Amino acid sequence: MGFQEFVNIGGWEVFVTLFNTLITFLIVKILLFKPVRKVLAARAEEVKAMYDEAEADRNEAEAMKKDYTESIANAKQKANEITQSATRRATVRSEEILAEANRQVQDMKKRAEQSIEQERKKAINEIKDEIASLSVMIASKVVEKDIKEDDHKRMIEDFIDKVG
Repeated sequence: MGFQEFVNIGGWEVFVTLFNTLITFLIVKILLFKPVRKVLAARAEEVKAMYDEAEADRNEAEAMKKDYTESIANAKQKANEITQSATRRATVRSEEILAEANRQVQDMKKRAEQSIEQERKKAINEIKDEIASLSVMIASKVVEKDIKEDDHKRMIEDFIDKVG
């Protein structure tokens, strides 16, 4: 059999071959291509859903990060406010304590000065009384006579003026 016999194909044979090829194509299309397309379409849908879910998760993570960052900033700000408030209260309280201590010192100083002044007056009066009694005793021994009361007072006052 030569090449010519092989190439020499009749009209019906071409028609039957084309018809068989068309039927084979339709069978393959129905049985193979449609199910494969359905599987590919389902897989594409699944992949798209996974991408959408991943995008949603990423957006949620970004929102959570933003909230977390804001919460941290708010916490730091609140901590600063609390620290500043505590510092102000401590400063005010220390100033109050110092003012109270100064007031108490002034009160104690004033009472001490008053007490000293009273003791000084008391001591002066006691000394005057002591001097008066000593001068009367000395005068009566020196003179050994009765002195008039007016002379006696005058002598005491002169003595006190000279001593005190």
